[in-house]
Amino acid sequence: MRVLGIDLAWGTVNETGVVALDPDGTIADAGWTVGVEDTAAWMVRWAKADALAFIDAPLVVLNDCGQRPCERQVGQCYGRWKVSANSTNLASPRLAGVQLAAALTAAGWRYHDGCAGPPTAGRMFSECYPYTALVGAVELGYEDERPLYKRKPRKVRAAEWRPLRAANCDGLIGRLEQLRSSDPPLDLSSHPVAATLLNERSPCVDRDYKHREDLIDAALAAWTGALWVRHGLRRCQVLGDCDEPNRQGPSATIIAPARPTQRAPATRILAEPR
Repeated sequence: MRVLGIDLAWGTVNETGVVALDPDGTIADAGWTVGVEDTAAWMVRWAKADALAFIDAPLVVLNDCGQRPCERQVGQCYGRWKVSANSTNLASPRLAGVQLAAALTAAGWRYHDGCAGPPTAGRMFSECYPYTALVGAVELGYEDERPLYKRKPRKVRAAEWRPLRAANCDGLIGRLEQLRSSDPPLDLSSHPVAATLLNERSPCVDRDYKHREDLIDAALAAWTGALWVRHGLRRCQVLGDCDEPNRQGPSATIIAPARPTQRAPATRILAEPR
């Protein structure tokens, strides 16, 4: 099953990072799209008959206010590693993920909430959150907290932040490079666009850096999807309301890699013994 990683821009004129990953770790395509229509077209173009898209964006939003349960559980399970999620509700100004979900459904894709485990056939799409992969996948080695490659800590001065961010980003890329021999694999060198992450240093200029960061998060999303397909609930957990039927439609869930100590109480029994 080919896995598509999508770091979806919430704004309609911003870039979206996209990566198409095959089971052997080869990247079939990598780059950027702009807008929901362009992103959906790329997904249709690069999907095979059996494909799973892992999308970093809220896809199912039914709550009028506050946080979705899956977002609240991110903080509960990963907060010790300084990972939390923004609040999304029907009053949120940008819901590009909901628009993309509608476009994909119209094109014959199906939303996969993950509650019954990984899909085995068809064209499916699910929600992910790369920060949970960074601290939840032992392969990446972030034992204590997430890397500082995205959000500026309050105590760090602006003048110090950009070079610190670039250094942390290069460190993350070095860890992603090691995934070429993991199970499942991710070989950044297998595609010329993805290989630029390995061959170039992370820039300090904000716009150039964001361009690079979007591709990194798309690669993380794709590898998270591959981890889910390969290892299912042994290595990942489903955050959200799987146990209660949702009369309004599909459940809003986030599929997240998890160490045993990061699992929500209801899923800890599925943790692999260590």
